[in-house]
Amino acid sequence: MDRGSARVLEMDGLRHRYGALTALDGVGLHVAAGECVALLGPNGAGKTTLIGLATGLLIAQRGRVRVRGGDPRSAATRRHLGVVQQSMGFPTTLTVAELVRGAAVRAGRPAAAAGPVMAEVGITELARRRSAKLSGGQRQRVALAMALVGDPELLLLDEPTTGLDVASRRTFWQVLARHRDAGVGIVLTTHILEEAASMADRVVVLHRGRVVAEDSPTGLTARLADRTVTARSGVDLDVLRALPGVLTAERDGERVRVTSAEPERVLRAWLPLDDALTDLRVEGAGLEQALFALTADDQQDQRDDEMVGVPA
Repeated sequence: MDRGSARVLEMDGLRHRYGALTALDGVGLHVAAGECVALLGPNGAGKTTLIGLATGLLIAQRGRVRVRGGDPRSAATRRHLGVVQQSMGFPTTLTVAELVRGAAVRAGRPAAAAGPVMAEVGITELARRRSAKLSGGQRQRVALAMALVGDPELLLLDEPTTGLDVASRRTFWQVLARHRDAGVGIVLTTHILEEAASMADRVVVLHRGRVVAEDSPTGLTARLADRTVTARSGVDLDVLRALPGVLTAERDGERVRVTSAEPERVLRAWLPLDDALTDLRVEGAGLEQALFALTADDQQDQRDDEMVGVPA
């Protein structure tokens, strides 16, 4: 399959409402072959609606969605797609092997394609187990095998590592990295920001149904000038807050945490005040801080719209 560098997903001018709630308000998203894009944002930002439109489960009320140039609602286009959701319903009487073989056949692939994919994902030993007997983490690995067995050009992953332990998550991302490097486009949502930072080539931050930032993980965090300085220190917090360049100062047990856009200036003033200062660390902003800064006014309890029934 010639995947090249073409766009595998094109979404332009998307607007979608649920009654009075605007889930998407003029959102655009383009994903190239071999690119991983992470969708981040608080609950209610519109991430799951965007995934639903890309899969063809939802119909765009306004705007345009194309997967490899085709309508994602058509059967021919859906063969280019692999989908993994937070929770997927499997027929309880079918075995793991039957589920993955069935997904292969529906995607126009031979049933025998199931074996290598099951081995890659690490579920060969579950082949004869019925889906009703699977744990949550095992179900996610089966879902990934079903998504990959059709040799998709675009993978859509909605919180894909829910229920996985640390070792299984590592294997999960290693598998995805191999397929991305082979030219598969990937769109994922995740609340585990370390995963987004390590996997994604590009991060798109949604806020109140709009794209408020789009950059590489390092580019996004570089927008925040603040740095965090932590140390074991007995200096009073009020004294620290009065130092030039200090934005905030707080204590956590024996450790003090100071934020500043000028950490060198802070340290020059802090060190003479405490000759017993130890365990000094200066760190840049992380993806979590960047995300919070971009969406800080949206801390209300909004419930993310939920997808149901996406076929494998």
